[in-house]
Amino acid sequence: MTKHRVIVIGGGIAGLTAAALLAHDGVAVTLFEAHHQAGGCAGTFRRGPWIFDVGATQVAGLEPGGSHARVFQHLGLALPKASLLDPGCVVDLGDGSAPISLWHDPTRWAEERVRQFPGSERFWQLCELLHNSNWAFAGRDPVVTPRSWWDLSTLVSALRPETLASGLFTTFSIANLLQFCGCQNDKRLRRFLDLQLKLYSQEPADRTAALYGATVLQMAQAPLGLWHLQGSMQMLSAQLSQAIEAAGGEIRLRHRVHAVQPSAEGWTVSTAGANAPSQDWHASDVICSLPPQCLLDLLPADDTPDRYRQRLTTLPEPSGALVLYGVVQRNALPIDCPGHLQRGSEKPGSLFVSISREGDGRAPIGQATLIASVFTPTADWCELDEPDYQNRKTQRLKTMKDELNAWLGLSDDDWLHTELATPRGFAGWTGRPRGMVGGLGQHPSRFGPFGLAGRTPLPGLWLCGDSLYPGEGTAGVTLSALNACRQLMERRGLQLSFNR
Repeated sequence: MTKHRVIVIGGGIAGLTAAALLAHDGVAVTLFEAHHQAGGCAGTFRRGPWIFDVGATQVAGLEPGGSHARVFQHLGLALPKASLLDPGCVVDLGDGSAPISLWHDPTRWAEERVRQFPGSERFWQLCELLHNSNWAFAGRDPVVTPRSWWDLSTLVSALRPETLASGLFTTFSIANLLQFCGCQNDKRLRRFLDLQLKLYSQEPADRTAALYGATVLQMAQAPLGLWHLQGSMQMLSAQLSQAIEAAGGEIRLRHRVHAVQPSAEGWTVSTAGANAPSQDWHASDVICSLPPQCLLDLLPADDTPDRYRQRLTTLPEPSGALVLYGVVQRNALPIDCPGHLQRGSEKPGSLFVSISREGDGRAPIGQATLIASVFTPTADWCELDEPDYQNRKTQRLKTMKDELNAWLGLSDDDWLHTELATPRGFAGWTGRPRGMVGGLGQHPSRFGPFGLAGRTPLPGLWLCGDSLYPGEGTAGVTLSALNACRQLMERRGLQLSFNR
């Protein structure tokens, strides 16, 4: 048992997981969250009888051996009620061709892709080999971006001959794999890959690391899978919050951190609430789950190594998002409408759509929540004058709604509610700079050993979240939190009691 206090900044899934793991091991933990509820981008909000998932609408890692399953079992928590998505998504390329269904059964998916993309099997077989190697390697819990001898030892001990073989593709992109397999001229396949990879890596095929893309392209298939939570996405954060408090940890909502600086005790973290004066809190370690760009404002410039500050300054900015939150009459939707759909569109752009299921707790019987998102540059959304902002927001909402009407056969009369969230809204909800969503794009130059490390050059300051290995999504940030906790405990001469 160790009582040295740790402060966790940010109550999204990464921060909650880190706090829960440490509290479970007897570490005194305080988590600060600026919002009135935990969950972050995996949180929810309510409009009358309707519940909307803010950002994340599906979950990976609930299967046996998955990141959520492992953490929840370790914490003694029951997994949240969820239904398997089969297909995980239906992708409409917007070119008049048949939609592509991402079936859970690997044999059925193999038949689907042969029919949809004839001549591409060498590419998919190579992706499967890389994925299997990656997954086995990741399951041994290596620190993939080592910054100490201990980090390096976990990486080396996780290596196997097949890992070294797949490492030959470390600098490849998915587009390079297409060329390697002779599929570079299949424009329809390339279009499909660009749409899917943008969801998970923030990058198209020519800018997504092959080792990352090979795995995310397999996420919907057994033995993995994508899941739809009963109730809402808030179920994940609610259970983790309960685990923190049951183990003696603290969660302080409406506490926005505005400064983090080294001190005699280790670290001093300054917070302010909506109606509360600034307070200083002391800890030996700090885990920050905010976007790493936030450190530029939180850390004193004089105490931050120049090279590290330069690294943070030059990080590429993730995209923003426009998200339409709507409610429609369920009988107005196409028969057997899947729960998750993606459509390639020039205007307003590639749409990712999530539709609630009957009885899943998000809408009254006979109605369905419909959440449609499209990437957008953060650009000047946060700087626009109010009249210009509202005008642009109204135009974008109409464009997205018109596209959904044409695609799904809806009419304006079928909609019971619509509203649009912009980067300005996400900046207020999540506190992320300029309302950015997702983490760093998974380009080969920023993935794995070339990525941002959880162990910062400032002793006792750790990072986790969607800008760290292995990337965004609730399953990914859970692994980043696990790694940060393991590194923190090792620095104290202890071992996190987490079984592989």
